[in-house]
This record gives sequence, structure tokens and C-alpha cells, in this order.
Amino acid sequence: MKKNTLVLLGGFIIAGAIIFLLMAATPGSSGVELTMKQLLATQGQHKDDFVTVEGLLQEKTIQWNPDKIELKFDLKDNEGNTLHVIHNGPKPDNFSQGVIVILQGSPTTKDHFKAESVKTRCPSKYEGKDLKNYDPKKHAKMLNKPPKEN
Repeated sequence: MKKNTLVLLGGFIIAGAIIFLLMAATPGSSGVELTMKQLLATQGQHKDDFVTVEGLLQEKTIQWNPDKIELKFDLKDNEGNTLHVIHNGPKPDNFSQGVIVILQGSPTTKDHFKAESVKTRCPSKYEGKDLKNYDPKKHAKMLNKPPKEN
């Protein structure tokens, strides 16, 4: 084979490997965003999916084990649905009642979710204690930040 052909072939192999690694390292790009009601109704269909779901933290249910770095808690939505969550990772700093929690991970057994990532937003002191009253524009104004446009 000519030298130019080998260089070109090697370049294609390297480019293919880079694209494969990027796709494998970003499972969230192929994930599904669901409401808690949708997730609970179709949980069996999403066992192999990378799912994003959010709900209100129920502070009385928080179980933090610093030795195992394990966090267990429950989320509720504005329709009363409950999701039991387990996360092997750090507990967010502002983890308290009335905080909206955004989870990324996968459902396991009935009403249970294994979270790979746990994020919080908008404490209830800015809004009502349910998702229905959450207004991102009002919250951004209170923090003196421009609101995100959809």
C-alpha cells in the first residue's frame, strides 16, 4: 500500500474511535426526559434508558450514609406520586424540604430509581411548595439573573 493510503486509513480509524468514545461517554445525550407520572406508568419500558425526572424532595425521608457515600430519599410530584431514590455519590449542599430535585439515571424495581446524578434547583422560599407554582422567570428575577429563553 502507498504511504498516503495508510495515513488516510489510519486517520479514519482514529476519527472513528474518537466518535465512538464520545458517544459512549455521553449516555445523557440519548436519554429520555419524563414526568414522574409518566415514568411510574411506564417504568418497565425504561429500565435500559437513561432517564431524567424531577420532583419535590421529601426531607423526612432523607437517609445519608457518609461511610458508604449513599443517599436515599423520596420525591413527590404535584399529583401525589412518590418515587424512592438511591444515589451513590455526594449529597447536594441545599438538600432540604421544598427543593426541586432533578435526577438522571434509570428506574429499577417498582417506584424505585437509581440516580447517577442528583441536582437541586429553586428552594420553596422563592416559590410555592409544588411544581405547578414554579416560575423560572420569577426565580431568575429574584436572583438578579436574566431568565433562560425556551
